[in-house]
Amino acid sequence: MEHEQLAVDTIKTLAIDGVQKANSGHPGMPMGMADIAVVLWSQFLNVDPDQPEWPDRDRFVLSNGHGSMLLYALLHLSGFDIGVEDLRQFRQLGSHTPGHPERDIARGIETTTGPLGQGFGNGVGMAIAERHLRAVFGSELVNHHTYGFVSDGDLMEGVASEAASIAGHLELGRLVYLYDDNGITIDGSTDLAFSEDVPRRFDAYGWHTVTVDGHDRRAVEQGIREGLAVADRPTLISCKTHIGHGSPNKQDTASAHGSPLGDEEIALVKEQMGWDAPPFHVPDEVYDFFALAMDRGREARRGWEKRRDNVFASDPDVAERWAAHFSPAAVIGGGPEFEVGASLATRKASSAVINHIAGLRQDLVGGSADLTPSTNTFMDGSASFTAEHPEGRNFHFGIREHGMAAAVNGIVLHGGLRAFGATFLTFSDYMRASVRLSGLMEIPSIWVWTHDSVFLGEDGPTHQPVEHLSALRAIPGLNVYRPADATETTEAWQAAMNRTDGPAAIVLTRQGLPVLDREPGGVARGGYVLRDGTDAVVVATGSEVWVALEAASILEDKGTSLRVVSMPCVDVFLSQDTGYHLEVLGEGMPIASVEAASTWGWDRITRGGLTIGIDGYGASAPYEDLAEHYGLTPRAVADRISRWLAGEAS
Repeated sequence: MEHEQLAVDTIKTLAIDGVQKANSGHPGMPMGMADIAVVLWSQFLNVDPDQPEWPDRDRFVLSNGHGSMLLYALLHLSGFDIGVEDLRQFRQLGSHTPGHPERDIARGIETTTGPLGQGFGNGVGMAIAERHLRAVFGSELVNHHTYGFVSDGDLMEGVASEAASIAGHLELGRLVYLYDDNGITIDGSTDLAFSEDVPRRFDAYGWHTVTVDGHDRRAVEQGIREGLAVADRPTLISCKTHIGHGSPNKQDTASAHGSPLGDEEIALVKEQMGWDAPPFHVPDEVYDFFALAMDRGREARRGWEKRRDNVFASDPDVAERWAAHFSPAAVIGGGPEFEVGASLATRKASSAVINHIAGLRQDLVGGSADLTPSTNTFMDGSASFTAEHPEGRNFHFGIREHGMAAAVNGIVLHGGLRAFGATFLTFSDYMRASVRLSGLMEIPSIWVWTHDSVFLGEDGPTHQPVEHLSALRAIPGLNVYRPADATETTEAWQAAMNRTDGPAAIVLTRQGLPVLDREPGGVARGGYVLRDGTDAVVVATGSEVWVALEAASILEDKGTSLRVVSMPCVDVFLSQDTGYHLEVLGEGMPIASVEAASTWGWDRITRGGLTIGIDGYGASAPYEDLAEHYGLTPRAVADRISRWLAGEAS
């Protein structure tokens, strides 16, 4: 007990010292959750600082990432690669201790958190991945838990509500969240905006709930044990805590949330706890205390390795399947064949490609936000993932785009699975925070968005994306593929599956497009010459590529030689060398672009040339009428390019 209290006090002092030195940060949460953290890390969490990426480790998510000094202190004390100097460099340029946790598995940080609710959703995804892999490989190889710390702010965000509903429905019994119920947010008391009964709300979601005093370590311990004993429901432990616990003047105040305590208050805190040591001091007894806990994790890891070796030796098929999940082969060539000239929506072509890849890659899982028949993302021959059939590869996220996206990231973060999430392109707005984080974390989540333009037709402007392609292309690290036909769709999927250092989006049509007569391979470089020409270049994507080809034929009859470039992924093309840019776009030729979407951003390609698109909202009408209305037929595009080249108003 004495060493346990010393560990709590050490975490508090490290947190307030780090925030004070940085003159920036959130000391209140680490002080309020220190008791909870010591119980979880010392008695339950199975992790190994010597092998942080051990597959069957427990996952820990700090969803309330503003309290990052709590995590950094825990990792340092537990022997992960976070030194005292890293704690001193909290929030400084280039440090391993940024203001909010950033994914770094080698240092024990499972996911990037800070945007509230995202970590909550990631943890749900991790629990989904654990449940699926346990069903596939058995508990000898997969048998761990997902723990998380969550806050009032997490639970107010809509993404957490969506993810909590998914988790309860799927009966994810190995998911345990500890809720820092301190009654304080930045504005002041949560009474200003948050008066619901959280445990009853989670009861309604299908969770098991417990309420404890968050500073009574034995009560916290009992709450966790109770949660672990419930096999068919996730658990939320509401821990009643005091933000800034132990601060004589700032405990239970909003100022303890996001501002340093100040030297005078820190002195009072340390005096009250009888702490007489310089900043960032760690007693040897505390290192020893956490070393014992990590020995538990090391022993668990060694036990798992023995079980793994025995299973693999007795059943080589399991070993082969395990490697296919955790060291999968690249998807190279092959795929469904499509007849040149046939009309096929790229969402339907994508369905054939998904099923082809699903046969090659058993690690592929995914689903949609209640739009599976429309996004065409069902994997034939595999069951739906449910509480009764966790071996299923088809996920049904319900009408919960935000929760779906956060969970998909969590599935990918877990390891052993490649996951996609699908919906209509216009609803990518609901997913943007998670999509952005997939880029920031450089994880290979796959986003499938269909009904990609005003040409979805009669549903009208509420469902017709216009600005979405430009907005998504603005996300650093996200490769946005808008294939021109079925064969480009095949190559886009291959590129997405083979990417390991970032996410990819595949954007697909509702309406049929002609299968083009083209040589394979151009998608891998982002853009390529589909038809050569010498007078001007027209760059197009997706459903406008065939329009550009037809326009080129019309102009050829008038004596104008138009080069047509298909550019399914602008960012991949821009990442190519200058020589390839010149090879595709020519040197000195005027360049036009055609895309049934906002023209914003196309000047990167057209170099000040003509941009043809839609810089307003759509309308409700059959898609053929919309093409005529917006001037996106071959004849209209040819006429506009002709006037532009003649120097007339474009």
